[in-house]
Amino acid sequence: MVLRVRYPNQKYDYVSNAAIDRLITQKQIGMFYRPSEKRWIDIEYGPLRKDGNAGYDGIERRNL
Repeated sequence: MVLRVRYPNQKYDYVSNAAIDRLITQKQIGMFYRPSEKRWIDIEYGPLRKDGNAGYDGIERRNL
């Protein structure tokens, strides 16, 4: 999948889905377009991808 991104210099581009995480981590993009929500996501304030287990301190029930 290819996503549209906006760089901090206000230029737009299309990048692979796999590259988005790296670009976000390195703060090389300012925004990306999330087609499922039909809106632009600001990497400073918007909901981003999360680690699947982040923030959960409970018992791992899938292995019971």
